Amino acid sequence: MIIVLQRNATQEQMDYIIERVKKLGLTPHVSRGVERTIIGVIGPEDILRVTPLEAFPGVEKVLPVLAPYRLVSREFKAESSIIELGKGVRIGDREIIVMAGPCAIENLEILREIALTIKEKGVRVLRGGAFKPRTSPYSFQGLGKKGLEYLKQVGDELGMVTVTEVMDPRDVELVAGYTDVLQIGARNMQNFNLLREVGATQKPILLKRGMSSTIKEWLMSAEYILSEGNFNVILCERGIRTFEDFTRNTLDVSAVPAVKQLSHLPVIVDPSHAAGKWNLISPLSKAAVAAGCDGLIIEVHTHPEEALSDGAQSLIPERFTKLMEELRVLVKAIDRDI
Repeated sequence: MIIVLQRNATQEQMDYIIERVKKLGLTPHVSRGVERTIIGVIGPEDILRVTPLEAFPGVEKVLPVLAPYRLVSREFKAESSIIELGKGVRIGDREIIVMAGPCAIENLEILREIALTIKEKGVRVLRGGAFKPRTSPYSFQGLGKKGLEYLKQVGDELGMVTVTEVMDPRDVELVAGYTDVLQIGARNMQNFNLLREVGATQKPILLKRGMSSTIKEWLMSAEYILSEGNFNVILCERGIRTFEDFTRNTLDVSAVPAVKQLSHLPVIVDPSHAAGKWNLISPLSKAAVAAGCDGLIIEVHTHPEEALSDGAQSLIPERFTKLMEELRVLVKAIDRDI
C-alpha cells in the first residue's frame, strides 16, 4: 500500500503517520520524490484494508501496489533512483558508468597495472573478485581477505570506487570493510539470508540476475534487500541460460528496457559473462547502451592468456581502449555521457 502525502504535509503529520503505521505492526518506507512524498507500507493486507489511512492528517490518497515487488516498483517510486557509489560516482543519472577490471584479483602488481590502464581511459570503478564461486572445486577460488586488502589499497591509491563479490552472510561485515560496492553473484541471487544481510548495510549492492531466473524473480530478490532498509541497489543483467551453446550465456537485452519500465532501480549489463568470448563484448556493450542501460561491467586483463580466471572473456587494454572510444560516439546519439 502507498500513502501519498499532500504537497503541504508537515513533518509533524508525516511523523504521526509513520508512528501509527508502526503501531499497527507494519513497516513504513519513506520516498521523497520531485513532486510528492510517499510512504510505502509493508505488511498484511487485511490490516491495511480495515485501517482508514485516508483519514490521517496530511494524507492525499492511499493506493494499492499491484506488483509483488512493492518497494522496487515504479508504483512505489515513479522517478528513477540515483545511487551514490562514493568518490563522486553516481549511477542512474545521465552518465553511463563503466566498471572494469580483472575477473579475479591475482596479486597486487597485476591489479595495480590493470587499474592504471583502465583509469587512463576514464574508468572510475574498479572491479575484482577476492572470493570466486567456481563450478569446479579445483579451480582458483580467489585470494580471500588478502585480495580484499589489495583491492582497497589500489582503490585508495587511485581514487577509484571498488566493487567485489560477497558469497557468504558471515563475510558481509568483512567485505564491507574493504570495498565500496558489494556484489551478489548470479549463483547467490536467491540466497535470501545473504540478501537480508547485505540489506542491513547501507552499502550499494550490485545484484546480478540468476542464470535461470525470470525478471520477476530477479526483482523479488531486490525486494529482499530494500525491505531491510537498503535502497542502494543496482540490478545487473549478465546473461541467462538457454539452449544456445555458442556463447557462455544468452544476453537478454530486452531485460534492460523491461526492468526500466517495472522498476526505479538502475540497470547495468555484464557482457563479459554473457558472451564468454572477448570478441563479442564490444557489440553486446553497444547493444546494452542503446537499450538504455545505466552502466557496464567489463572484464579487462593485461595478460589474459595467463589469467587465473576467465581469461577468454577478458579484453586486453588495446581492445578496451577501442571500445571506450566507440562508446563515446554512441552515447552522444542517445543524449548521454560516459
